[in-house]
Amino acid sequence: MNRSASSTRPHGAAAIDICILVFPGFLLLDATGPAQVFSSANDEARDAGLAPPYRMRLVAAGGGVVASSSGISLLAEALPPIGLEGATLIVSGGRVDDLPSAAEAAGRAALDWVAQAGAAAGRCWSVCTGSFVLARAGLLAGRRAVTHWADVDALRAEQPALHVLDDALHVRDGKFRTSAGISAGMDLALSLVEEDLGREAALAVAKRMVLFLKRPGGQRQFSSELLAQSPAPGVSARLTAWLRPRLARQIDIGQMASACALSERSLYRKLGAEVGLTPAQLLARLRLERACLLLEQPGALVKQVARQSGHGSEYNLRRAFVAQLGVLPSEYQSRFG
Repeated sequence: MNRSASSTRPHGAAAIDICILVFPGFLLLDATGPAQVFSSANDEARDAGLAPPYRMRLVAAGGGVVASSSGISLLAEALPPIGLEGATLIVSGGRVDDLPSAAEAAGRAALDWVAQAGAAAGRCWSVCTGSFVLARAGLLAGRRAVTHWADVDALRAEQPALHVLDDALHVRDGKFRTSAGISAGMDLALSLVEEDLGREAALAVAKRMVLFLKRPGGQRQFSSELLAQSPAPGVSARLTAWLRPRLARQIDIGQMASACALSERSLYRKLGAEVGLTPAQLLARLRLERACLLLEQPGALVKQVARQSGHGSEYNLRRAFVAQLGVLPSEYQSRFG
């Protein structure tokens, strides 16, 4: 991270407090994944001679050693007094049956704390099934939310007042944010780093951790909803909007540049700066997304999908799937169709 990377954060600003809530049986990566993202942001800042932007603490009811579902334990502080103004509260997930519930006294106490802490915090978000905890604490009524794909139906049944999304990696509704299965917590953490420190800083963290800054897909590998949200405002958004209804056509760089009222050289430069892709790479991702969505439809024929998605032939479609997803179109179809 160079010094300009933190330009969205005032010079000399106090560190942002990150409070991560765990409970017995929590999913280890739900807590440690986001923590590593923020820790890597601190490392980038130190390398640039800047003060670390984040201060983290792991908390649990009663504090002490807390065992994760993997059997690995972490040492947590006791729940702090309510007073998280300006802080970010992160609630980890786990098996739904292991999450705090109002059916037992300890669970009610934990949910009461989450309700108060979440209301006071500057930002409140969950990883994976942590959305159940936020919902049980009364923080998500009437809001959009997401959880692990395997628990979507359970969340809908338990919390009918929620608008539960099927496939987004993470969703924001006011100061509340929920993320999907497990590693999606790192995607959400990267989005917060971008919000706090700027895109350049978030990209540096993503490179350090060998992650996508914005993953080109949802819980089922590719999500049109995520790709609709992912481009930064500017050339990438305009080009994406122009390409989507034309994916089945033959499209060259000159046409894409004209659609954005840019020279080809400027299009390469601006798109690379915004999303780290060439025009051809963005087109390939959008075509693969379209193919995935078509393969998920009942009765879809691979040859027809290849043509409608702009790949032209089954051979080209197979090459794209193997190169980008590591599976054949038929394997994707059998899993998600």
